[in-house]
Amino acid sequence: MRRITGITAAVAVVLVGVLVGVSLLTAPRPDRYCADRPQTFPAAGVAGWRGEQLENAATIVRTGRELGFGRDGQIVGVMAAMGESSLRNIDYGDWETSGVTNPDGSRTSSIGLFQQQKWWGSVDERMDPATAATKFFTRLGRLSGWQRMPPSHAINRVQINADREHYARFQDDATAVVDALSGACGG
Repeated sequence: MRRITGITAAVAVVLVGVLVGVSLLTAPRPDRYCADRPQTFPAAGVAGWRGEQLENAATIVRTGRELGFGRDGQIVGVMAAMGESSLRNIDYGDWETSGVTNPDGSRTSSIGLFQQQKWWGSVDERMDPATAATKFFTRLGRLSGWQRMPPSHAINRVQINADREHYARFQDDATAVVDALSGACGG
């Protein structure tokens, strides 16, 4: 009788564990997160972007919002950083990885989220995600009619790279990330 009771108890414990696991998997999860609270970001990521990448995207979203850019502008900013650095704040660029040069033959000096060259600002400015995003959005804001351009073309005009379609493949991901990071930031 004790053996049956022990087996029954073990089965009950396993069953409760399974039910708790299922409830955690099926419990409603927010689909929007506060960009100011990285601890709320889903560990599984958004559209394949996670951790440091989402934190950098959140900085871009916040910076764009603070500078008066709406959802479309924020998507353009996140697309640019996805295409330039995979949303990683890297201290090297195209010259170091591929030997890419500027049109005048000089070495590129690209660094940071947006792979900005030295004419964008100091190393400290280009390596600070909020400052780099501010520099990007400032140039985007000066681009007449950017809102009517395909986003990849607008980014190309700001970043001045060779392929104006380069960023197009990031539009869906950037949209998902911006929308996910646009949740209410309650007290």
